[in-house]
Amino acid sequence: MLMATADPNGEKSESPTRGFSRLRLPRRGRPWIRRRWLRWTVRVLLAIFVLTTLFSLVYNLSTNGGQKPASALYSGPFVKIDGRQIAYRELGTQGSPVIFLGGFAEPSWVWGAVAQRLARDHHVYALDLPPFGYSERKGPYGLADWTRLVRDFAAHFGLRRPLIVGHSLGAAVAVDVGLQAPANTAGVVLLDGDALPVGGPHWIANLFVNPYYTTLFRLLTHADWIVRDVLKQAYGPDRAPITNVQVDAFERPFRVNGTENGFHDLFRGGVQGLTLADLARLRVPRIVVWGQHDTVDDLKAGRTSAQALGVRLIVIPRAGHLSMLVEPAAVARAIGSFAARIERVPGGSTGSKP
Repeated sequence: MLMATADPNGEKSESPTRGFSRLRLPRRGRPWIRRRWLRWTVRVLLAIFVLTTLFSLVYNLSTNGGQKPASALYSGPFVKIDGRQIAYRELGTQGSPVIFLGGFAEPSWVWGAVAQRLARDHHVYALDLPPFGYSERKGPYGLADWTRLVRDFAAHFGLRRPLIVGHSLGAAVAVDVGLQAPANTAGVVLLDGDALPVGGPHWIANLFVNPYYTTLFRLLTHADWIVRDVLKQAYGPDRAPITNVQVDAFERPFRVNGTENGFHDLFRGGVQGLTLADLARLRVPRIVVWGQHDTVDDLKAGRTSAQALGVRLIVIPRAGHLSMLVEPAAVARAIGSFAARIERVPGGSTGSKP
């Protein structure tokens, strides 16, 4: 029924309400539009999935064969500890022992310049914590496993009360060795590492399945420009330009057989560490040394751990996160003077404040 109104001339006209209702689109056309967009969205996503999978498979096949036994990439020495081949380096023949532990994806060669200086008065060892460097990719890869490895390494070589120096991730291992075996630990040095965990189990690692994980891992670890940018940040602002030789030296260990699976296992468990309460329980002599321009683990993290350990933070001017490479002389002096102090006071529980 039409609504009518009277105009001034006395004639009837239709209501405006009825007129507007005729302009509406029929509702029955909207579901068809939605279905069409849904079909296109599914097709696009399916095409992306197919193309990504094909690219991943082709890329993985084309880059197969790049992985080699560790012995083909590093001439040694190696030693079998806890059922796996461990790559290490040794300098010096006399003096008190020092064991260097690297951080995440750091091969033992990074200690070269520091170790050479300390080897004048110490018997120096640097080992590759698996799955890093050239050690065998055989898990598990957790804090307790690394701690046991270091203790068994020291026992294998008959090292009595070594000084343990841990960089970045290795700092937690150094502290844990001091907590587990204080009677056989001369002291602990935390270098650019707060010894705290990076995080709990990384469930997101379980989402990276093959062939996509392999592709992503190889792209990230074989791309010179990505590795170069990471090194620029780790070295800090006061550094010489990063050379191709340096880039290759860091990329080379990624080509060891089993590295891809080793890193996946590591990520799945998370990079473990200790708590501030654990650090407060450490009773062996200890120092915390930090690069002034460290942006990977900033100075605030160093101060927090130093406070928990009851020591002052030693800052290395001009150094970034890789302080042993940027300022090896300053790092060696800090470690050497600390070693000299604890040798004068054997068995001391502090001996840590400069």
